[in-house]
Amino acid sequence: MTATGKTIAILAANPALNAVLAMVLAGDSRLRVRPFASEAELFAYMRIAPLDMLVVDFDREGRPAYEMVEAIRLDPGFVSRDLPVIALTRAITPPMRQQAISAGIDEVVVKPMSPGHLLQRVQARLLNRSVVGALGSGYRGPDRRNRVPMRTPRPKPARRYTDNVVPLFPDRRAAGPEMEPSA
Repeated sequence: MTATGKTIAILAANPALNAVLAMVLAGDSRLRVRPFASEAELFAYMRIAPLDMLVVDFDREGRPAYEMVEAIRLDPGFVSRDLPVIALTRAITPPMRQQAISAGIDEVVVKPMSPGHLLQRVQARLLNRSVVGALGSGYRGPDRRNRVPMRTPRPKPARRYTDNVVPLFPDRRAAGPEMEPSA
């Protein structure tokens, strides 16, 4: 899946941050960015048009971000209920972490951050979009999704001075006498 033609909604803590984030994300011509000033505006848009991602700020006024995301996940009137969500916050606490997980927030980015970093996270989230559980039986948050089993990392070999060289032929020195060239 590519990020071509994806619509991203932004609901930040203040108009200045909303504008900066929208400008940076709009720098990627494959993204259509929709900044919103309020939750009511966002919800009205979501009832008529699909979104591919939501960036929401925990530090904004009004209902907490996790409650807003829960409302999105559970409201059948929204066109896109299973969209990925990236949340922004000044600090993450253990209760906030649990609330984010139970609401289905996919990622939390701690502020201050580079707007370019947010752009990278949005692009990565769109390219490697995780699959959300069946909405008909209730939303299954990220802690309950069926994960792909992770490969066990192999230990890295000792670094050699020739690590920037790509070997084209087998190393004859390590092979033993049967590989030795005859003189």
